[in-house]
Amino acid sequence: MSDRYFHLLERHQKLDAALRMARDPLDVLRLARLKAVVKAHLARLFLRRPEAVLATV
Repeated sequence: MSDRYFHLLERHQKLDAALRMARDPLDVLRLARLKAVVKAHLARLFLRRPEAVLATV
């Protein structure tokens, strides 16, 4: 697992924990949006891996 992938996973988990504790609806929206961005980065990074390409064929 690359360092970039690890740090994105770690950030995703931290955002998840912050979402569980958030009370203000605006904070929930902001955190959810940030989590979606991190998730999109993870997906793009995962799809670039050679074994991921082989798994989809």
